[in-house]
Amino acid sequence: MSFELKAHTADVAVEATGETLANTFEAAAAGLSAAHCASIPKGGDRFSMSLVAESKDALLFDYLDELIYRRDVEGVLPTAHRVSIEDREDPVLEASARGVPLVAVDAREIKAVTYSEMELERTASGWRAYVVFDV
Repeated sequence: MSFELKAHTADVAVEATGETLANTFEAAAAGLSAAHCASIPKGGDRFSMSLVAESKDALLFDYLDELIYRRDVEGVLPTAHRVSIEDREDPVLEASARGVPLVAVDAREIKAVTYSEMELERTASGWRAYVVFDV
């Protein structure tokens, strides 16, 4: 799995790939973490989440949105992402992340995940996601 930050007018975009859908979600979340700051310190406690959505695209959006919500409410930068996805009519995500206290990070603010230009597709080698974040 991997991600690449992409220049995108006044926003930032992440292109993420993975062998599995879960790997791709992890890579997109890692891209979100990297969009906040250049280096992420060690430390922080793990937290878990569960989500259900009406589609894989909606699940990706909701997952990244939940990470931003946790950052805002709990004052942590989610990192070291672990994801599992149950692929069914309404896909289910079980995930955890390590929450690094924001006071330990020199981070820029990512305001929101957007549906603008969002892509999630199966490829010959796995999955690819493209997500734009409002900064």
